[in-house]
Amino acid sequence: MGALPKSRISPRRRRAKRTHYKLDKLKLVRCPTCDGWHRPHHVCTHCGSFRGVQVFDLDDDLA
Repeated sequence: MGALPKSRISPRRRRAKRTHYKLDKLKLVRCPTCDGWHRPHHVCTHCGSFRGVQVFDLDDDLA
């Protein structure tokens, strides 16, 4: 036999439990090199730099 709940969860309790399942807003920061937007603690997708250091060249990777 599988696990079964002892009693039915009321709609109010069910909705209260599901309020935490929503997605958070995407957090973005400005790149100091190109002034573009990127996610914090990630390499900039516009210029390929991280904290002012060039990590990879976008022109070489696209070719």
